[in-house]
Amino acid sequence: MTQAVIQLEQLTRHFGELVAVDGVSFEVAGGAIFGLLGPNGSGKSTIIRMLCGVLPPTAGSARVLGFDVRRQPEAIKHFIGYMSQSFSLYTDLSVRENLRFYARIYGLPPARVEQRTEAVLELTGLTDRLDQLAETLSGGWKQRLALACALIHEPRVIFLDEPTAGIDPVARRQLWDLLFELSGRGITLLVTTHYMDEAARCSDVGYIHQSRLLLWGKPDALKRLSEVTPEGTCRYELEVPSPVERLARLRALGAVRDATLFGETIHVQVQRTLSPAALLEAIGAPADRSQVRPITPTLEDVFVTITGQAERRRAEGRPPPPTVRAGVGQDLRAGRGGAPAAGAVAPPRRARPLAGMPAVLIKEFVHIRRQPTTIFFMLVVPVMQTLIFGFAINTQIEHIPLVVFDLDGRQAGRALVDDFVNTRRFDVAARVHDEDSFRRALSSGRAKVGLRIPPDYTERLLRGEQVAVQVLIDGSDSQVATTALHSSSLLGLQRSLRLARVQADARNIGPARNATGRVVPPIDVRPRLLYNPDLKSAHFFVPGLVGIILQLVTVFLTSFAVVRERERGTLEQLFVTPVGRAGLLLGKLIPYATVGFLETLVVLTVMVYVFGVPIHGSLPLLLALALLFLVCSLGLGLLVSTLARTQLAAVQFAFIIMLPSVLLSGFMFPRAEMPGPIYVLTFAIPVTYFIEILRGIVLRSADLADLVPWITALAAAAVIVLTLSVVRFRKQLA
Repeated sequence: MTQAVIQLEQLTRHFGELVAVDGVSFEVAGGAIFGLLGPNGSGKSTIIRMLCGVLPPTAGSARVLGFDVRRQPEAIKHFIGYMSQSFSLYTDLSVRENLRFYARIYGLPPARVEQRTEAVLELTGLTDRLDQLAETLSGGWKQRLALACALIHEPRVIFLDEPTAGIDPVARRQLWDLLFELSGRGITLLVTTHYMDEAARCSDVGYIHQSRLLLWGKPDALKRLSEVTPEGTCRYELEVPSPVERLARLRALGAVRDATLFGETIHVQVQRTLSPAALLEAIGAPADRSQVRPITPTLEDVFVTITGQAERRRAEGRPPPPTVRAGVGQDLRAGRGGAPAAGAVAPPRRARPLAGMPAVLIKEFVHIRRQPTTIFFMLVVPVMQTLIFGFAINTQIEHIPLVVFDLDGRQAGRALVDDFVNTRRFDVAARVHDEDSFRRALSSGRAKVGLRIPPDYTERLLRGEQVAVQVLIDGSDSQVATTALHSSSLLGLQRSLRLARVQADARNIGPARNATGRVVPPIDVRPRLLYNPDLKSAHFFVPGLVGIILQLVTVFLTSFAVVRERERGTLEQLFVTPVGRAGLLLGKLIPYATVGFLETLVVLTVMVYVFGVPIHGSLPLLLALALLFLVCSLGLGLLVSTLARTQLAAVQFAFIIMLPSVLLSGFMFPRAEMPGPIYVLTFAIPVTYFIEILRGIVLRSADLADLVPWITALAAAAVIVLTLSVVRFRKQLA
C-alpha cells in the first residue's frame, strides 16, 4: 500500500457567512499528481492555502506529511513548495536573485545554494536567463521561474494553484513535462486547474463544485462510475451532416439523457432501448453519410453529469450528495498521529524567530537599489522639504505695510514715523492726505496698519500735555495684528519714557539717577536671551522639522513596502516559507533604518550649513537618539501595514498619524497652550518626545541627564509600537 502524504477530513473554511470550503475529504499518495478541478470560486485556492499553513481551517482537519495544518503550520513549510495562481515572485529581481533569495529563506548554506541553483536551472531550462529581470519574462518562463523557486529547497510536496493559467499551449505542454519528471522523482504534486485535458494527465482527480467535493479518484475509475453512465444507458459518438442542426432534435428525444457537440461530432447518452439505427432515423440523419460509434465517457462527461445531479438535488431542496470515491479504496495507507510521514525529515525542534532575516535583508537592499524613486523619496525629498519649510515658516513678522496720515506735518510728527520704521516691524507703504484715502488703504489690504497723527501733535508735546495718536490695525491676520499691536504699544511707551527723562533733566527731578547723575527708571530690568538671542524662526522650526520629515518618510515607505507586497501576492508567497516572523520584520526594518539614518545625516547637514543652526550639544548622543526614533517610526509604518490592505488605505492611515504629529507635537504650536484633553493627547505622539530631544541637544546643549524623561518616553513608545506591530503581524492570511 502507498503512504498517503496529504489527508483531509471534513476540512471546512468560512469567511463570515460565506462557506468557501464545506467538509472536503480526500487523500493523496506519495509521488502522485493529484488534480483538483472546479470552476472559479469553488474553493480550490482556499484548500491549498489551508494545506500550506497560511489559512487556518474553521473546522475539520488536514495533514501534510503527517503534520497537522492547524497545530503545526510552520513545520509543514520546511518541506513544501508553492506556486500561486498569479506570478508572485519579485519582478524587479533577476532570475538569479529570485532563486538565491528563496534558497536563503530556506536556510541553505552558500555551497548548497549554488548546487541547488544549478540543478533547478538545468531542470527548468532557465540557464540562459539568469540575469534577466523577472518582469521581462514571458508567461511560460515566469511559470518556470516560479517552479524553480518552489523546488530550490528540494520539497517533498508541491502545491500548484492553476500553474498554466494564461500561458500558451506550448508552454503548458512543457510545464506538464516538468511536472511528470518531478512526479517520477517521488515528489507529490497537488495541482488545481479547470482544464479537462490537464485533469486527464493526473494520476488522481478530485472535482469540487460550490465548495463541496463531489467526487475523487483515478480518472479511469471515475469514468466507469454507475452515476456517470447509469444502468440501461450507453454513450455514442455521432458523426452526422449538419451536427448543429441535429443537436436540437437529439435533445428533444425522450430517450436521450444528454447530448453535446464535441468538435465535428456529437456525444450522446441514450437509453439502450434506442438502437443506433433508430437514433439516426429519429433525427433525420442519412444512414449512408452518418456513423454511430460506442464511446466511454470523458472526464468532462463525468463532471458535467455529477454536477447536474448535484444541482437537481439542490433545486429540490435535498441535502447534497456524499463525496463519490472511485479506484482509491485499498491503495492508500494514511499516516496517523503527530509524527511526519515516512521519509520526511523532521524540522528543527527549536523555532528560529530570526530565520530568513539575512535573505529578506539582502532582498530589501536590492529593491532599494533598483528603485530610484525610493532613493529620491528618502534622500532628496527630505532635503527639499527642509529647505522649503525652513525658509517658508517664519514667525518673525517684519515689514508690515503702514499707511501714514500725518495731520501735523512738522518735525515731531516725522520723528514719530521714523520711530515706527526703525523698529523694522513697519514699512511705510503710503502717505495720504485725506480721510477717505486713509480708510481705503486699510480696507483694500494695501496697508495692514494705519497711523493718524493729530494736527496739534507738536503743540501739545511742547506744552507737556498728553496727546492721542491713533493706530488702526487690520485684525484679519492674527499673527500680524498681534505683532503690530505689541510693537506700537512698546514704541509709544519707550518714546514717552524718553520725553519724560528729558523733562525730568530740565526740571532737575526724577525718581532715580544713575552713576553719572542722569535720570533713569528706578528699576532696571535687564533681560537676556539664551540659546537663540536673535529670535530666528529657523532655530526653532528647523530642528523640529527634522523629526517631522524623518517620521513622514519612514512611515510612508515602510507601510507601502509591506502593503505593496500584499497586493502583488509576494507576501503570501513568503508566508508559505519557513521565514520567521521576527526575521521577516527585521529584514524589512533594517534596510530602511539604514537609509533613514543616512537621511538624518543629510538633513542635519542642511540644518547646520544652509540655515546656520549649530548643534550645541553632543552629536553622537543626537544620532543615537535619532536611531531610536527611526526604529519607532518604522514600527509605526509596520503597524499601518497590518491595518491597511491596499496602498490607498496605507496612505489614509499614514495621514491619520501625520496630521496630529504636525499639529499637536509642539512643532508649530506650544503644547502648554493647548486645552487640557488635547495636551494629554500629545503624550501619545512619539515625535513629541523626539522634537523635545532635538531642540534640547541642538539649541540648549542638553545632555543625557537633562533628557532622561524624553528618552524614557520615546523608548517606551518604540517598545509599544513594535510590540503592537509584531502582535498584529501574522504569517497567515486570516
